[in-house]
Amino acid sequence: MHLHSSGEIRYYQFESFPESDLVHGVLARHGGVSSGPWTSLNLSISTGDDAKHVRENRHRAFRALGRDPHSIADLWQVHSADVVVIDEPRGEDYHSEKADALVTNRRGVNLFLRFADCVPILLFDPKRRAVGIVHAGWKGTLLKAAAAGVRVMGEQYGTRPSDLLAGIGPSIGPDHYPVGPEVVEQTRAAFPGADELLLPVHGRQHLDLWAANTRALREAGVQHIEVSGLCTACHTGEFFSHRGEQGKTGRFGALIALR
Repeated sequence: MHLHSSGEIRYYQFESFPESDLVHGVLARHGGVSSGPWTSLNLSISTGDDAKHVRENRHRAFRALGRDPHSIADLWQVHSADVVVIDEPRGEDYHSEKADALVTNRRGVNLFLRFADCVPILLFDPKRRAVGIVHAGWKGTLLKAAAAGVRVMGEQYGTRPSDLLAGIGPSIGPDHYPVGPEVVEQTRAAFPGADELLLPVHGRQHLDLWAANTRALREAGVQHIEVSGLCTACHTGEFFSHRGEQGKTGRFGALIALR
């Protein structure tokens, strides 16, 4: 990924995504007005931060990417594989729909979700002119939420998986992600024969969310996948990390929209 900045706002963009066709970015935690554990560009109202600070942070983030904050479409994220089709902006105060992926083929709609260790997955179909965004923690990863986003884009817009560009953004890396036996068992059930997704580290099994989501996308027929390889727990000065900061932290955002 390439790092960009607009004033104090820092954001990352996938190298394989054409700038001429879409706007996208994974936002770092700098340049906002929040303080304490939410310092500084916290973009979630569910963390205990002041809602006025979050609104100002969102405005700053959207302006840095050249987008209208009122053109947002987001979700109440619940660690599912449910996908919502967006035909028009929802506005800043709409949060009632529970799901973990958004897709659209409408210009002027900014798909936006929030993260702090879970995996941001961005999808772009340059042939059918459609985009998607997926939030995948371990539950969403094992439910193959990424593949669900691909499937719905095919149903709604005629997207062929082989045409898609997919980007797997900053999230917790395998070195920092030990999981218990119940997650190990569910991983093996979701991805039979994929023991390479589970890495032994100091006597514990660690889950590789990057590799698991890559496999889910490849199983869905996606060929062009860029993995950022940026670990949020390794870089808590750059990204919010739920595990790296013992649960008291903010959320960074990811946005994708058609030009």
